[in-house]
Amino acid sequence: MKLTQRPRRNRKSEAMRQMVAETELRPSQLVLPLFLVEGICEKQAIDSMPGIFRLSPDLVLKEISRALLLGVKTFDIFPALSDSKKDSVGTESMNKNGLVPTTLKMIRDKFPEVTLITDVALDPYSSDGHDGVVRNGRIMNDETVEILAKMSVLHAQCGADVVSPSDMMDGRVGAIREALDQEGFTDTSILSYSAKYASSFYGPFREALDSAPKFGDKKTYQMDFRNVREALREVELDVSEGADIVMVKPALSYLDIIAKVKAHTYIPVAAYNVSGEYSLIKMGAKAGLIDETRAMVETLYSIRRAGADIIFTYFALPMAQWLNENRY
Repeated sequence: MKLTQRPRRNRKSEAMRQMVAETELRPSQLVLPLFLVEGICEKQAIDSMPGIFRLSPDLVLKEISRALLLGVKTFDIFPALSDSKKDSVGTESMNKNGLVPTTLKMIRDKFPEVTLITDVALDPYSSDGHDGVVRNGRIMNDETVEILAKMSVLHAQCGADVVSPSDMMDGRVGAIREALDQEGFTDTSILSYSAKYASSFYGPFREALDSAPKFGDKKTYQMDFRNVREALREVELDVSEGADIVMVKPALSYLDIIAKVKAHTYIPVAAYNVSGEYSLIKMGAKAGLIDETRAMVETLYSIRRAGADIIFTYFALPMAQWLNENRY
C-alpha cells in the first residue's frame, strides 16, 4: 500500500501517545462533593452509592486531608439533616450555628488553602423536598430567591470561597451577586447551575440527603432534557447577572450541552458527574460487566474532552490517585 498518511504512526508507543494527547486532566480540576451529617466520628454508608458516606465534621476534616495529599483542593458541601430540622420555608438554612456554617468555619480554620464551595438551594432544608418555597403546590420563585441570597451571604461570612445556586430559580444569580456585594463579599464567586436538567440520574443523591420531592417533580424549574437552546439562554442570563462559572448537570447524557456551552461563553464551564452516573459504574463493576477503573477514567476524560474545565465527581479521589500514578 502506498500511503502518505498513516495515523497509526502517532499511536505506535506510549511515549508517542502521551506526546500527541489532546486532552489533559489534572487532580486540581476535580471537585469532591462531601455529605455532612451531625455528630462526632459519624460515618453513614449510602447504600445506592458504594464507597460514599455521610460524614460528621471531624471526619470531613480527615477526608480533606486525604484529598489534599492526592492533589484535590476543592470541595462542595451538602448537608444531610434530620426531618426535625426541616420545614416548608427552609428555616434551618439561615441558622448561623447550623451544620453547614459551623463546618465551613472548621474547615477554613484548619485548611486555609482549600477552595470551599457551598450548595445554595432549599431542598436539604425543606420538608417538601423541593429547591424552593412551596405555596399551594407551586414553587415560589421570588420568595425563594430572597432566601437564597441571604443563605449565600451567611456562607460567605463562614468561609465559603464560592456559592453555588443549584435551584434553577429565575434571577437568583443577580440577587445573590447584589447581596454579596452589599455585604462586602465582592471576592466571593458564584458558580451557577445554569443548565441543570430534570434528570433520572439524581436518585442516589436524593437518598444521600433524603431530599426527594414529597409531591410532584422538579420539572417546573429544572430543564427539559429535550432542549438545547434553552440551556444557552440560561447561561447567557446567568453570565449577565454575574456568574463567574457556569455548570451543566448531569454530565454524561449532556456532553453535547457541555460542548455547546463551552463554545458559547468565555468563562469557566463546570460539569457534574452525578450520583446515578457514579453508581452505574460501581454497580456494573460489581456485577462483573465492566472494569471500574477503566470506566471511571474513560468517563471523566470524556467530560473533560467535551469542554468541562471543572468536574464535580464522587470519583475525585480514586481518579486523582490514578492520575498521580499514571502521570496523565
